[in-house]
Amino acid sequence: MRSFTYERASSPAEAAAAAARTSGAKFIAGGTNLLDLMKLEIETPTHLIDVNGLALDRIEATPDGGLRVGALARNTDLAADGRVRRDYALLARALLAGASGQLRNKATTAGNLLQRTRCPYFYDTNQPCNKREPGSGCSAIGGFTRQLAVIGTSGACIATHPSDMAVAMRALDATVETVSPEGATRAIPIAEFHRLPGDTPHVETTLAPGELITAVTLPRPVGGTHVYRKVRDRASYAFALVSVAAIVQRDGSGRVALGGVAHKPWRVEAAEADMPRGAKAVTAGLLAGAQPTHENAFKLPLVERTLAAVLTEARS
Repeated sequence: MRSFTYERASSPAEAAAAAARTSGAKFIAGGTNLLDLMKLEIETPTHLIDVNGLALDRIEATPDGGLRVGALARNTDLAADGRVRRDYALLARALLAGASGQLRNKATTAGNLLQRTRCPYFYDTNQPCNKREPGSGCSAIGGFTRQLAVIGTSGACIATHPSDMAVAMRALDATVETVSPEGATRAIPIAEFHRLPGDTPHVETTLAPGELITAVTLPRPVGGTHVYRKVRDRASYAFALVSVAAIVQRDGSGRVALGGVAHKPWRVEAAEADMPRGAKAVTAGLLAGAQPTHENAFKLPLVERTLAAVLTEARS
């Protein structure tokens, strides 16, 4: 691990300002992803800004009947919150499907949204990777691709986003609240927060330099049956080959978002109109334009079968 300097911020605006004025600065909270990447010298921040003391860990009701989740709310606390379990069960289930209990005790809401891909070529510093070194090339293209993306890819990157929580947040239409180095705040719809790779896969979100996440807001509950199903190579502590987050209403309508298939949580609202017709019709809309490799083409029928199982569970 390379040497770095360290400071503790006293307010969100101060943390953002410190990140903007210090080249190579990074925020640190739980550190469950960042510290691993620093040890491998994939991330090499020159300065760490500790945001743990900013009192951003509260989970509070909003005036319109929703829920505001502080950026530093730990995954364990969020999954265990009674309001989340009752009104946003999809989120609780997704959180419990991700990582181990020890990691959930440290991992934060904002950090979960910002975690970086688990593409093996991103982690192998002997291999070119456009995420790690922009312009160096993508070793995954033409390489081992079983776990990688099948849709929303580009000639520069076929990595997937690893978060379970973010998939549930996408289905729930969450909003990400931030503060800029100038102290200005803004609200970013979760649909616009993560980016597709395009020619700049190292730019993973729409955050500006120094911008700090302060909270994630959930709209008022939509009801229905919430199901999160994650298909993985082993039963625990593994990232999704495919995951399905679904909210199904009594009339068969609903919402569905996918994990493990794209560079960002994948949702196509237009495809949800076909939910009463069944998994095959929805999957056709969700994965229209998919470009799988020979090794990960199995993900397309796996999405359909997983969604079919989810719909059967919800309707029963």
